[in-house]
Amino acid sequence: MYLNIDAQKEMTYDAIVIGSGVSGGWAAKELTEKGLRVLMLEKGHKLEHVTGYENAMKDPWQSNYNGRLTEAQKESHPKLSRDYPYNEMSEKYWMNDSDSLYKEVKRFDWYRPNIVGGKSIMWGRQSYRLSDIDFEANLKDGIAVDWPIRYKDVAPWYSYVEKIAGISGEKLGLPQLPDSEFLPPMDMYCVEKEVRKRIEKEFPGRNMTIGRVANLSKPTQLQINNGRAACQYRNKCALGCPFGAYFSTQSCTLPPAVKTGLLTLRPESVVTNLIYDENKKKATGVRVIDAVTMEERIFNAGIIFVCGSALGTTAILLNSTSNRFPTGFGNDSGELGHNLMDHHFRTGASGTWEGDADKYYFGRRANGIYVPRYRNIGNDKRDYLRGFGYQGGGSRASWQRNVAELSFGADFKEELTKPGPWSMGLGGFGETLPYHENKMYLDPKEKDKWGMPLVVFDAELKENEKKMRVDMANDAAEMLEKAGVKNVKSYDRGSWLGMAIHEMGTARMGRDPKTSVLNGNNQVHACKNVFVTDGACMTSASCVNPSLTYMALTARAADFAVKEKKKGNI
Repeated sequence: MYLNIDAQKEMTYDAIVIGSGVSGGWAAKELTEKGLRVLMLEKGHKLEHVTGYENAMKDPWQSNYNGRLTEAQKESHPKLSRDYPYNEMSEKYWMNDSDSLYKEVKRFDWYRPNIVGGKSIMWGRQSYRLSDIDFEANLKDGIAVDWPIRYKDVAPWYSYVEKIAGISGEKLGLPQLPDSEFLPPMDMYCVEKEVRKRIEKEFPGRNMTIGRVANLSKPTQLQINNGRAACQYRNKCALGCPFGAYFSTQSCTLPPAVKTGLLTLRPESVVTNLIYDENKKKATGVRVIDAVTMEERIFNAGIIFVCGSALGTTAILLNSTSNRFPTGFGNDSGELGHNLMDHHFRTGASGTWEGDADKYYFGRRANGIYVPRYRNIGNDKRDYLRGFGYQGGGSRASWQRNVAELSFGADFKEELTKPGPWSMGLGGFGETLPYHENKMYLDPKEKDKWGMPLVVFDAELKENEKKMRVDMANDAAEMLEKAGVKNVKSYDRGSWLGMAIHEMGTARMGRDPKTSVLNGNNQVHACKNVFVTDGACMTSASCVNPSLTYMALTARAADFAVKEKKKGNI
């Protein structure tokens, strides 16, 4: 349900959720199902499930440029067009560069969606649990601050969200990559299966598995009852799934929240700041600018979940100044905006596979393979901290392989009716350490069209990550060569923070209010009725995709918040 924009300027709810992406969707679902009247505020425009996915059912020839960007689009979107997520078919899902201005002391790629559902519509869906190796890493390495929680605190909540979201995958029993509540795994291609056998034989302790992905390989009755169907192997996930076959806010968390009758969803609502009551010593509401009319409104609530994605959330908190919080909401530690992390990637190796020319694969699998972290595990010690995993897979070249040859004639046409040779690749995803000097902050003078100060990024990969990248490329090449892949070439195309779209750490959790922003329940230390459960809360990055952890932490925090409300503590 959507709030009528002519409604009164000041309204009161039990809880306000800022943002409608992975974290915001879970917050709305959990809070409404526990009986709270919830207002969800989203900066982006409305995007209806199924009917709103305009390009999801189009054939390739129905696009003007086969999904590619025009020169005009590149010129009008100089930052968005740097990387792969923004293209002809998904253009309407992203904010225009002119509306998402920011500054870079050092290059930073900030991808900001402009839709209800946020990045839950376009995300890569790789879903992995953090382990105790991750939760204990900062303490053992003497880096940054210790996580205030351990795996046992989050494990039941991982299980809870996995059963609802639906994660397909294979159990491995590895301490560095805990198993999930899995749906049946997707099948690996013949080349991948053979490469797996050879890698695991040649490199004891290294594993290859099918990716753990939030696509329904075989939906449970609960998921079917919620209107979701099995993955159709179309691999058009980033355009929205009309079948509800992967986890998104629209397919998974918004419907049950709406069903309660307790949710009001208000799109095109730019939250500028939280309102803090000096006498009550808590946040009482939020100030909102209507993205279309520019009208200002105030909404009140006893509980506030800030889930605007790590960078959006932190911008709001930094802009929420008061006598109590002169440098940003909850910023007693001075850490708000610091410790900015992302994963670094775009390095690895690939080559060709000879043989199996008589084999092909069914459909377009929306998934790949995964090699879990093995560096700095057990007795393996490197000259850098932490580690990396690999994503990748096998495929066969298409008809486009010969276009550059400019050939013609019957033989050429005949050749292109057959699939090309197999190839196999491994691309690394590495952990970035939480450096205090990697930061974002607000420009004191320049503002965007809604009056929000522009965000400034000053963050970079450092020596630890650069050393790791050498192993990421060399190890990939070595494994592929030992597995029998031919013409193996390693690469490092460079990686800048923000490119992996796994922003984390700018309002970190911790044990001590003097060195962290949030406690072990995702509450702001100095204001217990405000919760942050998106990537901003992360104390370290691990090397695995983080969205599953956001889901679990959000469900956990929502449960805690309702219990504390009933006790009269918030």
